[in-house]
Amino acid sequence: MDDFRDPVIRVTAMPADTNAYGDIFGGWLLSLMDSGAGLVAARYSRGRAVTIALDGMKFHKPVKVGDEVSVYGAIRKVGRTSMTIGIEAYRRHRAEEERVKVTEAIFTFVAIDDAGLPRVIEQED
Repeated sequence: MDDFRDPVIRVTAMPADTNAYGDIFGGWLLSLMDSGAGLVAARYSRGRAVTIALDGMKFHKPVKVGDEVSVYGAIRKVGRTSMTIGIEAYRRHRAEEERVKVTEAIFTFVAIDDAGLPRVIEQED
């Protein structure tokens, strides 16, 4: 299975993504993480896959405007039509090298066909 070597998404947090206190909205981070998990799921299943569950989301640290946010994802478990994907998000202040984990979650995706029905995931060798 995959590990967390390379980011699946990297983006800069902007003012439009904040709440009244200047922290980035949790929903913005969740959206990035879901998109990242979707990329991992589509690549692994070689086609369309949809989110069916999100488990264990934990926020560890805030994200500020201008922070670089990197989302990492890894396949944790594969079933007949579904995949469990671990996702972690890190922030890095634009003038620093240190990255800090800000949140993590487990996503479950189901591979679907053109009719929106579950399809079998061909296992990698």
